[in-house]
Amino acid sequence: MSGRLGSCVLASVLLLGGTIAAPAQARTAKRDAILASSVVGGALHSCALTTTGGVECWGYNGDGELGNGTLTSSEVPVNVTGLASGVVALAAGAWHTCALLNSGGVECWGDNELGELGDGTTTNRTTPVSGLGLASGVAAVTAGQLHTCALTTAGGVECWGYNGDGELGNGTTADSAKPVSVASLTTGVTQVSAGGYHTCAITSDDEAQCWGANDFGELGDGTTTTSAVPVAVTGLDNGAQSIAAGGLHTCVITNAGGAQCWGFNRDGELGDGTGVESDQPVDVAGLTSGVARIAAGLAHTCAVTNAGAAECWGDGEDGDLGDGANAMDLAPIG
Repeated sequence: MSGRLGSCVLASVLLLGGTIAAPAQARTAKRDAILASSVVGGALHSCALTTTGGVECWGYNGDGELGNGTLTSSEVPVNVTGLASGVVALAAGAWHTCALLNSGGVECWGDNELGELGDGTTTNRTTPVSGLGLASGVAAVTAGQLHTCALTTAGGVECWGYNGDGELGNGTTADSAKPVSVASLTTGVTQVSAGGYHTCAITSDDEAQCWGANDFGELGDGTTTTSAVPVAVTGLDNGAQSIAAGGLHTCVITNAGGAQCWGFNRDGELGDGTGVESDQPVDVAGLTSGVARIAAGLAHTCAVTNAGAAECWGDGEDGDLGDGANAMDLAPIG
């Protein structure tokens, strides 16, 4: 899997595909055996972090994204080799997967044609490998379609993999098979999120900065100019406490607890009721306060409120919005 695709697939996309389902009894038995603390999804695979700190994956495995030493796809979860414990977080790109260890190290597996595993090679890996220089000192990891980024404990950001749109943020458009520092973000970053072909971060002064592809305004700087270095998101008067980069759009939770989004909006993923793209943040209708969490997918967005309600908006053609319909919604629905 290589090159920039016409339609991007994101880490938040759940398992898809044309595999024949295993018998219900077998699926239930295996599923009941997994006590998961979190789940991530790539283009055609999913992985779970178990409550004991292990990793299990299932789905497509043509590039080794299940991490079990084979290229055989699986309809039930399989153990990732060498990661039976000690994992604290996961991130899934389109065809690769990464784990953050309790030692502060990062290990990745799967597709590596563009260097998205960060081990200094472009060789696909069917079992986890350590990223160069990332054996410790990492606080968080995030994966875009074909690139990966890490937030260091020093508050810096390092990225690797595909860089044709500047998503690595190092001032170039050259791919990198090993981590490179994001320009001007060596300290002071509190959160990072990798989207389809762009990346965004929150700094300690509650500012949002983004870099990479910007064809539809997904960097939020008031332009549609691609940037290989971070640019400040404009119009966030209340500052931002959390950020989520989607396929071609980005969303934040402001310090006031509201949701704002920017970028591509033809499927309603900005949630402002218009379907019109925006290169600056716009308020999500009905969610100006009380938002606890937000997640951006390929062409839809979901939020969890302080009251525990789930609200989604955008492309619902395949039931993505969970409202019992297969239709697009330009504003949040519960």
